Amino acid sequence: MQFTDRIARRVKLHDLHILMAVAQAGSMNKAAAVLNMTQPAVSRSIAELERTVGVSLLDRNRRGVEPTAYGRALLNGGTAVFDGLRQALKDIEFLADPTAGEVRVGCSSILATSFVSAVIELLSRRHPQITFHFVIASIEVLHRELRERNVDVVIAQRLGPIADEQLDFGFAFDTAFVVAAGARNPWVHRRRISLAELLDEPWALPPQTSVLGSIATEAFRESGLEYPRRTAFILPTEVRINMLMTGRCLTILADFALRFRAWRSEIKVLPVELPLDRVQVGIVTLKNRTLSPVVRLFIDAAHEVGKPLARRKR
Repeated sequence: MQFTDRIARRVKLHDLHILMAVAQAGSMNKAAAVLNMTQPAVSRSIAELERTVGVSLLDRNRRGVEPTAYGRALLNGGTAVFDGLRQALKDIEFLADPTAGEVRVGCSSILATSFVSAVIELLSRRHPQITFHFVIASIEVLHRELRERNVDVVIAQRLGPIADEQLDFGFAFDTAFVVAAGARNPWVHRRRISLAELLDEPWALPPQTSVLGSIATEAFRESGLEYPRRTAFILPTEVRINMLMTGRCLTILADFALRFRAWRSEIKVLPVELPLDRVQVGIVTLKNRTLSPVVRLFIDAAHEVGKPLARRKR
């Protein structure tokens, strides 16, 4: 038997769980309170784990404790161990009842209220006992949540290459960026409009420092235009859409946002050609992570809903 195999047989899941709680709490006392244990019991568990692996796992200081390099390595493995165990239990749950389970989805608010809602509607009709949990955040936060296994999948626009080698991107559909206006805006009656004609109109656009703002900036720059002077800088797409419905504002957004919601009849796409490439929307997963059957059902449903939206097969 290899040395590492002998150690692995002696490591207890209970002690590993306590180490994770201590690292998250930052102190033995706080972890003991969370775990409903005494502080000496927590200390004994950590000491036993350190004796088993033969290295120091925590650095003690006045502020509490923090993982050593050895501790971080074991914590990374422990996260994967408990995630694998949780996925195995989900598999058992699915085998016992194929209509039940849970899916934790990370996405932006506009995807949550459009594409992802359509996926959930489709899947919940087929399997009404599946439970869905949302994490709504920026793409950077969502990637971190995925790496830490706090979500099962992330639905996101691919606005550039995924730098993290731990993550996989699976294409679902592609989307174009369009100029949109409220249904009562006088521009909706025109059959052809150049972007230059709209430069002096009031706009609701994302801040130029944001990813979506940089896309809007590129549209004007590639058209040889300055950014509109009459602009309200608003990042959430839903707020910008609301401004279209209540006023004369224009905005630039991904066209998928208008295909699912009830307000799509109140928002019109103007006949403006933007010099922007289509953008992929897809399913981001963690490489080498076993997905539960219910999560695979969600991914299959996402491909089914996305197929009619894809301009061409990728």
